[in-house]
Order: sequence, then structure tokens, then C-alpha cells
Amino acid sequence: MPPIDLTRLAQAVKTQRLHLGLARTRAADDAGMSKDTWKRVEEGNPVRSMNYAKIDRVLGWATGSCELIAAGGSPVRADDSLVAPGVTLADGVDRALVVQQVVESASVGITDLDAPQIRALTARIVEDLESKGII
Repeated sequence: MPPIDLTRLAQAVKTQRLHLGLARTRAADDAGMSKDTWKRVEEGNPVRSMNYAKIDRVLGWATGSCELIAAGGSPVRADDSLVAPGVTLADGVDRALVVQQVVESASVGITDLDAPQIRALTARIVEDLESKGII
């Protein structure tokens, strides 16, 4: 597992928030967290996993983007992580990954599950769809 770089994440979160023209208090309100929790992230301090998913949503990133950034990767825009209903995926597209991203994005918005629970739910759904030959 790559090292977690919370300073890198802090810089990315602040940069994106400012790019969107959001004050810290507004971003925190939109995420459903205290301004102090958001401030902790922007200062490079750890917070509960579920808060990172909330930040992803407010910043327009796909679920898991904060974790990707902290691990040295780049955020995925939420628009890029979803496939519209009725759209046929091109050959070579990782259908399991698309299902994973859709389930995670939906779970953050409508459940109180934490990140490990969302990952477990996603894994189960992908497994079930694969066993039925859907993906």
C-alpha cells in the first residue's frame, strides 16, 4: 500500500475548493460536516474515512478520489465516473470498475455507511453481477 500523503491531499482539496469559489464554511455545510473538520483536512490532519467521501462529492470528484490523491494519484471527476442509463460501454471498458464507481457514488449520497462498508457492498454487488454473467 502506498504511503498516505495528507499534505498532498490538503493542497488538492484547498485548490479545488477555491477553484469552485467555495468558502470553507460553505463547503463544510454542503458536505454535512463542521467547518473544523474541513479545516483539519486542509491542514493535512486525518479525519474519519466517511468525511473524505463527503468532500469528494462537494468538490465534484468521484468517491475515493481523496484516497487516490493521498496515495499519489489524481482525482476522478464525478462526471467521468458515471455512465448514463442506456449507454453502451465500448469494448475494453472495465465494467466492474464502472459498477464500483456508480455504487460508491450512490451509496455516499443516500446511506450512512462508512467507506469500508461501502467497499464491501460494492464488492458484493460486483461479485453478484459477475456470477450472473451481467458484467
